[in-house]
Amino acid sequence: MINQVTIVGRLTRDPELREIGSNKHVLNVTVAVNRPFKNQAGENEADFIRCTIWNRVAQNTSEYCEKGSLVGITGRLQTRVFNRDDGSKSYFTEVFADSVRFLDRKKAASEAEFEPFPEPPPTPAEQNASAETHFEVIR
Repeated sequence: MINQVTIVGRLTRDPELREIGSNKHVLNVTVAVNRPFKNQAGENEADFIRCTIWNRVAQNTSEYCEKGSLVGITGRLQTRVFNRDDGSKSYFTEVFADSVRFLDRKKAASEAEFEPFPEPPPTPAEQNASAETHFEVIR
């Protein structure tokens, strides 16, 4: 039997890490996953998939992600059954994450917090080309 799911989407709200017991953490997030087609009105639709993440993976997700972060989650589907007060049953399906990949970097409060990636040094061919190239401004 195989029960494996992979989803890629954006978090719908900031993650809120909860501690359960001693040194156990859980994070419940909802991931918006765009459908690969448009509806009859020509608009894109999305599925909102609830995911449960545990322990160290939950801590890392809480620390490095926020609302709108693009994540890739692999895990398994699990369905729970709830008995309602009126005697009916409700079914709840969610993804229990085994791993979470952060597919974009965490947004900063200001762009000043980001250090730009340094440009690689020019190759010898680029150095020679720039030394031999002359530009003349004509007005």
